[in-house]
Amino acid sequence: MKELWIKIDKSVPKNVRESLLELASSACDVVYVEEPFLEDAKKTKVKTASSSGDCTIQVLEVSGAAKIEEIKNAGKTVAVRVILKGKEDEEKAVKVAGFSPDYIIVHCLDWKVIPLENLIAKTRGKSKLLAEVSSAEDAKTALEILELGADGVVLKTSDPNELMKVAFLVKKQIPKIKLAPVKIVEVKRIGTGARVCIDTCDLMKKGEGILLGCQSACLFLVEAEVHENPFVQPRPFRVNAGAVSLYALCSLDKTRYLSELKAGEEILIVSRNGNARLTNIGRVKIEWRPLILVEAEAEGRIFKTIVQNAETIRLVTEKGSIPVTELKAGDEVLAHISEGGRHFGTLVKEEMVVEL
Repeated sequence: MKELWIKIDKSVPKNVRESLLELASSACDVVYVEEPFLEDAKKTKVKTASSSGDCTIQVLEVSGAAKIEEIKNAGKTVAVRVILKGKEDEEKAVKVAGFSPDYIIVHCLDWKVIPLENLIAKTRGKSKLLAEVSSAEDAKTALEILELGADGVVLKTSDPNELMKVAFLVKKQIPKIKLAPVKIVEVKRIGTGARVCIDTCDLMKKGEGILLGCQSACLFLVEAEVHENPFVQPRPFRVNAGAVSLYALCSLDKTRYLSELKAGEEILIVSRNGNARLTNIGRVKIEWRPLILVEAEAEGRIFKTIVQNAETIRLVTEKGSIPVTELKAGDEVLAHISEGGRHFGTLVKEEMVVEL
């Protein structure tokens, strides 16, 4: 099994670090930080790595056999980090592998393929080889080199969305989205408005759809058009999303207005159990249709979404889904509840925003 480490630099702002650590708790094998942030990293319940302090994995710069043996004898896992600037550094990494550290982390400054090919061939079976990368593109290269690939990657990033992409490459899954039931309090017809359909480049199943809402603090799971009916063929690639001004969850940490979305861009497909995957949008279709306002209550707050008034639009529940035309007070549907208040789709915890 390939490993995914997240390396969080001390310069990363606190709110971004918190988002990365939250994702790391379900997506990563190891959190690699500097000593002052170890206690925060330990809250993720995954292994920690650092160059000093009380961590699971001690990270050394290029070191000799005696130091590696000393740390291993103390019961700690050892990783040795090597910066590859030239052939002599590659030879150092091969020599270090002979001392049997648990991991060798290589950071290739310029040449990113040939040095890794050589090290995979020369160190395999001695230590686990991890490539330090800063993007999903570089991670994919490192994982596929010589068909075998590196044993894993150490992703250095301040972008939670990049972590999500690399997690999908390494683990073939995206961290789960938390969903909870919200109770319907009112459903009422409103006027005609601009409604958006999102056609994706994927096929969805029952219980899958897109998270949408009037407020960023609560996004309702709107099901894809996957159900048979006497009048219209199923369109499992489509989510009849709702009013053009709604928020849509397009990555784990970012919403966008439906009005902004275009063909080729990415969006999240989410299932009722919180499993998520990225897909690309194939088409965005805006038409004027009669609309329904749906209001629900959770945690003592009222949340809203606006959908087309039609039998084919359904909200997902814990065991099935309900057409919006049949929704009534007391019904429970699934939604993603989070902190509200966003600036161009990005959560700003320190900013007070009231959404009604």
